[in-house]
Amino acid sequence: MGDCMTTMLIIIIQIIFFLALAPLLAGWIKCCKCYMQNRSAPSILQPYKDLNKLFLKQTLQVDGASWIFYATPCILFSILLVACTLVPGFILNTSLNIGDAIVFVGLLALARFFLALAGMDIGTAFGGMGSSREMMISALAEPSLLLIFFIMAMKAGSSNLSIIVSYITQTSFGIYIYPSFIFIFLSLLMITLAETGRIPVDNPTTHLELTMTHEAMILEYSGKYLGLIEWGAQIKTMLFFVLISNLFFPWGIASSLTLTSIMLSLCVLCGKLFLCGIVIVLIEAVLAKMRLFKAPYFLCIAFALCLLGILSHILFET
Repeated sequence: MGDCMTTMLIIIIQIIFFLALAPLLAGWIKCCKCYMQNRSAPSILQPYKDLNKLFLKQTLQVDGASWIFYATPCILFSILLVACTLVPGFILNTSLNIGDAIVFVGLLALARFFLALAGMDIGTAFGGMGSSREMMISALAEPSLLLIFFIMAMKAGSSNLSIIVSYITQTSFGIYIYPSFIFIFLSLLMITLAETGRIPVDNPTTHLELTMTHEAMILEYSGKYLGLIEWGAQIKTMLFFVLISNLFFPWGIASSLTLTSIMLSLCVLCGKLFLCGIVIVLIEAVLAKMRLFKAPYFLCIAFALCLLGILSHILFET
C-alpha cells in the first residue's frame, strides 16, 4: 500500500511538472528561434501570458458545431495528461502498470482522431483540409514510432517504457555502441518534427492555406478551448523531448526516492529539455518548409531508418 501511494504521488508530481514546464519550453524554443534569426525575442514567459489571456477570453459559439467540437479540447488535454504518466521522466520504475509503449502510441492516435473529427465537424474547407493532412502524416509516422519501440523492446525484453529506460541505464551503454540505436535515434528525431508540427513538415506559426496542417483544424476555436489545445500541443512537444532525452541519453535519472536525487534528476532533465529545444531550433534554421506532397518522402526515410535499425539488431547485436 505504501509503495502504491508513493508511486501515485510521484506520478502526480510528474504531471504537474509537465503542466508547469511545457509552456516554459515553448517559450525557450521561441526565444532561441528569434536569436537565430537576429530578431528581438519575447519574454520566455510569454506562453504563460498567452494561455492566461485565452482562458480569460469569452468562448465563441460556432454555428453547426456538435458536441464533438466542444468536447475535443477537454478530451485531447486529458489524453495527453494520461500519456504523461506513461513516459519515465525524472525517476525510474514509477509508471503505472499500463505504462506500455503501444498504449502511449495509441493515446496519441486517439487524441489525433478526436482533433481530426473536430476539424471536420464544423464543415469548413480549412478544417477538412487540415484533418486530411494530419491523418496522412500520422498514418506514416505511427508505424515508425511503433518500430522504434519494438527495437528497444527487443533489447530490454519488455515494451514498458520504464523497464526500457531502466535497462539502458543499468547496462550503461549509449547511442555510440549499438548501430541500431543510431538509426532509431535519427528516426525518432524526424518523427518528433512531424508529430509536433515543426519545420520542415509543418510550420507552427503560419496561417497560410498552402502550408497549414495543425492550425487549420483549430481555426474556429477560441477562449478556453483554444487555450486547452495550445497547452496540449506544448505538452506533446515536451513528451517527445523527454522520450528522446531519456531513451537515448538516460543520464541523471533518479533511481532512489531521496529528495536530493529527485531534485538533481529534475535539474538534469530540465537541462536536457533545453538542449533539445536548441537542437530543434538549429534544425529549423538550416531546413526550409517542404511542400506537402514531399512530407511522405520525409516520413518514409524515417521508416527506412527503423528498418535499418531492425536489420542492424538482427545481424550485429543478437
